[in-house]
Amino acid sequence: MGDTAPPRQGPLTDLRVIEMGQLLAGPFCGQILADFGAEVIKIEQPGEGDPMRQWGREKPHGKSLWWPVVARNKKSVTLNLREPEGQEIVRRLVRDSDILIENFRPGTMERWGLGYDELSWINPRLVMVRVTGFGQTGPYARRAGYGAIGEAMGGLRYVVGDPSTPPSRMGISIGDELAALHAALGAMMAIHARERTGRGQVVDSAIYEAVLNMMESLVTEYDVAGYVRERTGPILPNVAPSNVYETRDGKLLLIAANQDTVFRRLAAAMGRPELAEDPRYATHGARGAHQAELDALINDWTRTIDLKPLEALLEEHGVPCGLIYKAEDMLADPHFQAREAIVTVPHPAFGPIRMQNVAPRLSETPGAVRHVGPELGEHNDEVYRGLLGLGDEVLADYRARGII
Repeated sequence: MGDTAPPRQGPLTDLRVIEMGQLLAGPFCGQILADFGAEVIKIEQPGEGDPMRQWGREKPHGKSLWWPVVARNKKSVTLNLREPEGQEIVRRLVRDSDILIENFRPGTMERWGLGYDELSWINPRLVMVRVTGFGQTGPYARRAGYGAIGEAMGGLRYVVGDPSTPPSRMGISIGDELAALHAALGAMMAIHARERTGRGQVVDSAIYEAVLNMMESLVTEYDVAGYVRERTGPILPNVAPSNVYETRDGKLLLIAANQDTVFRRLAAAMGRPELAEDPRYATHGARGAHQAELDALINDWTRTIDLKPLEALLEEHGVPCGLIYKAEDMLADPHFQAREAIVTVPHPAFGPIRMQNVAPRLSETPGAVRHVGPELGEHNDEVYRGLLGLGDEVLADYRARGII
């Protein structure tokens, strides 16, 4: 795979990243950097690999469909980090690397002699990205911190779902992914600062803080006004109409027409322009006060029209709308196709498979999906022989003892 994959491209082709840890938060940070051209050397436990190789509900041929995405564009190297020889290999890799990503429980790297103080002594320019549930400091630092716990403590779980039900999960591992996005952003900030100072630093990305950072004015609303945001289902209270409506053929269409000018266009599309002059609906405040009855009125109308003609009618009148998409809708959508939002990548077991493309788009130095997640230890020789110059006898010894 590594020999046939297209060359790395993007703004980060001059960066080498060591990715340690497993599952999602750290590896998704590595995926982002790899997507934009960084050389990401993923270190995995010999014989086992990252558990993400086994995750996912659907596993044709016994293989995960999650792994090809989260490990795409990376190199896989096996290494037993619990052995002194494995720890020494990390130190040798650090000498010529720019970023090290780890998402072990705080104290683990220090116990292995791989804390930032030691590694930065070897390479003062190293940026160490540390992704955990609760951060590197504080009374909860050493607790096991999963994404779901960060979502709960960061405030997200409480506001997701219908008010008639307990808090809901988002349907994706959003806590881990937000921590990874913050970690990748922090890594780039630290690399930028390094250009001025010549020194690296630690990027401490906690899952609960990454979630908290997305909670808009939730804390301030409570602090100043005593207001507690609650679950609201598909609506934004007092902002109407902005909801999911049913069509005659059973589809779910989101219509957002809460501005006065846009509501007038919606009323015209409905064949009821008088609604825009009705005191109950003429202003933003009035529509918010009569939100439920207005939503019912619109839903009664949308149920009389099939999706395609309804979309065409709303587009003709300039009313924002969008089908609630599933994967099949994304794959069939011409806009997705025109922008190559989904790309086809060869897979050694499945043949061509489709996955989301790199985002965001850069006009001059775009990233790319070059290959799917690699086989376990696929790049051992490239790294150990080529990069570190280890000889046959050393490699044979390390393999025999389970070091690599």
